[in-house]
Amino acid sequence: MKTTAWPTLDGVRPYYQNDSVQLYHGEALDLVRRLPKKSIDGFLTDPPYCSGAGTVAGRGQDVVAKYAHHADARGRPSFDGDAREPRGFEFWLTLLMGQAFQACRPGAYVLSFIDWRMLPSMINIVQASGFGWKGIATWNKGRGSRAPHKGYFRHQCEYIVWGSKGSVHKATHDGPYDGCYTFPVKQTDKYHLTGKPTDLMVELMRPFQPGSLILDTFGGSGTTGVAAMRTGRRVIMFEQEESYCEISAKRFDAEISTSLDLAA
Repeated sequence: MKTTAWPTLDGVRPYYQNDSVQLYHGEALDLVRRLPKKSIDGFLTDPPYCSGAGTVAGRGQDVVAKYAHHADARGRPSFDGDAREPRGFEFWLTLLMGQAFQACRPGAYVLSFIDWRMLPSMINIVQASGFGWKGIATWNKGRGSRAPHKGYFRHQCEYIVWGSKGSVHKATHDGPYDGCYTFPVKQTDKYHLTGKPTDLMVELMRPFQPGSLILDTFGGSGTTGVAAMRTGRRVIMFEQEESYCEISAKRFDAEISTSLDLAA
C-alpha cells in the first residue's frame, strides 16, 4: 500500500519520533481531536478498563492494588484514569473512539482490548462510535492466572473487540487471522502494570498492511510501537503519563540498537 504521511497535530510536537513511531505526551481525548480526518489506516488500542472490582471503592483503588500481584508493582509506575464508573466509562470512551473513527480511512480496522467485566460496554462503544462490530478475539494468558478461590473459573482471558469502518476488505497480504491467541505474561517483557506481551502485539499487526499508519490512543509502555517497528508498520501513539513516555522512548531506542546490531 502507499505509505500514509505522518499527520500533523495542531499545536503539539511529538515527545519522541523515529521512522516507525510518533509518540505524543498528553491526554488521549484532547490529542485525538487534533488528528486530521481520514489520516489513519487502522486503530489498535488498550484503554484503561476501569474494572478490577465490583464496587465504586474498589474501582477507585490505586491501580497497583488492583492489578499488581500482591500489590507488588516491581518498579512499574502507577497511572491515572482507571476509576470511572461504567456509564462514565462508556460516555468518555465513546467520545474518544468517535473522534478516532473520524480520523480513520474507510476500511480501517479497530481492535480494542477489554476484560470480561467491561466486554458488553466495549461492544456498545465500538458500535456507538461509528465502527461496525465484526467479532471478538481472545487472549489466553494461561493457567497461571488468578481466581478468587477454588470455586471460580480462572480469569485467564482478556478480549479484543474488533470491527471496521465500513466493510472488511478481502486481504491480499495476509490472513485469515487467529481468533484466539495464547501468550503467557512474562515479567521480563512487562513494562506496564497492564502491559501486553510483545509477541501478542506483533501478531495483532497482521491485519494491517505493511506500511500502514496505526493509531494507539493509550500507548502505555510502547509495546504497540515495538511491534510496529518489528513488522514494517508505523504507529502514532498517545500517552498521558510522562513516566511511561520515558519507558517507551528507551524501548524504541533499544529496538533500533538491536536492529543495527543484527544488521552488522
